[in-house]
Amino acid sequence: MEALFAQFNILSDQALCDKNFDPYTIEDDLMKLFEVEAYKAWAAMELDQEKQVEEAENYMKEAEDHLNTAMEDAMEEFRRFEEEMNQMAKAEYDSLVGVAERARKIGNAMEKVATVAAKKYIESAVNSAGASMKSAIKAISSHSSNKVHPS
Repeated sequence: MEALFAQFNILSDQALCDKNFDPYTIEDDLMKLFEVEAYKAWAAMELDQEKQVEEAENYMKEAEDHLNTAMEDAMEEFRRFEEEMNQMAKAEYDSLVGVAERARKIGNAMEKVATVAAKKYIESAVNSAGASMKSAIKAISSHSSNKVHPS
């Protein structure tokens, strides 16, 4: 931009001093310089924009890397948690299976005891009934041999 002002000053001085000076020279020279300045500014701006795009891409890459690291850490923690839960569930399952097996064994033992008790009860009932019948037969037979004669 400074070169544009410097050239404008030079041409202005020429226009004041030189009677044969063509005013279109100012326009042509200044327009060429202005065009060059505009291209320079545009190129600098484009270069700055490319630099900003590259920086943004780098930030995005860093953010993606950070996100990937965080996701990998979270997945690893989840896997550890899942394994721990599986171990706890297996231990609980094994414990319940053990309790069920002990309950089954106790149930089988109680069934055997109940069967033996029922057999003894039946045996006692049969013996008691047999003894009652013997006693009744004995009582009947002792009454029939001691008959009192009605005389």
